[in-house]
Amino acid sequence: AEELALVTGGTEGVVSPYAVHLDSGDPGTLEAVRDRLATVQDEGSQVVAIAASRAPLVGEDGGRWLDLCAGPGGKAVMLGALAEIEGATVTGVEVSEHRADLVREATRDLPVTVLTADGRDPGLEPGFDRVLLDAPCSGLGALRRRPEARWRKTAADIPGLVVLQRELLESALRLVRPGGVVLYATCSPHLSETVSM
Repeated sequence: AEELALVTGGTEGVVSPYAVHLDSGDPGTLEAVRDRLATVQDEGSQVVAIAASRAPLVGEDGGRWLDLCAGPGGKAVMLGALAEIEGATVTGVEVSEHRADLVREATRDLPVTVLTADGRDPGLEPGFDRVLLDAPCSGLGALRRRPEARWRKTAADIPGLVVLQRELLESALRLVRPGGVVLYATCSPHLSETVSM
């Protein structure tokens, strides 16, 4: 982050050691972004991937990591970059073919394999050391970035999302190895989507 901040005129992030904040401008014009050395991502998303990669395990980390809901690919990119540093590989699962293609493009130079499958039953062999589940949610915690979500989601959507989230979490728990870690994240502050799981 220090080097990127120097070349972009940005400031280093507060929480993520990889984040740089820019006050304005088009990040696509930055050489680091054009050369795929940096990408646009919320610092909170970076922290989720970092936490998934650094959470303590019981036993050796065999380098088999899973991003169970990988689309559109922001956290998969961060997790893949960290996996590359650690000598690990990431399997990304995304139910939508279009979003799976976005993940494939975003992670093309990283040790990430992307499957188009339903995370509730992706057909994978259990035994992952680390599983990141950034579950589909109401998005109420991301209204700053996606203000239109307040009109697309209603209270009636929450029960169905909670069922989906629980099924995905059960799948993650089946796929992680004993002593491994599952990181469950949503961008919703709604209690039924978070602590009530």
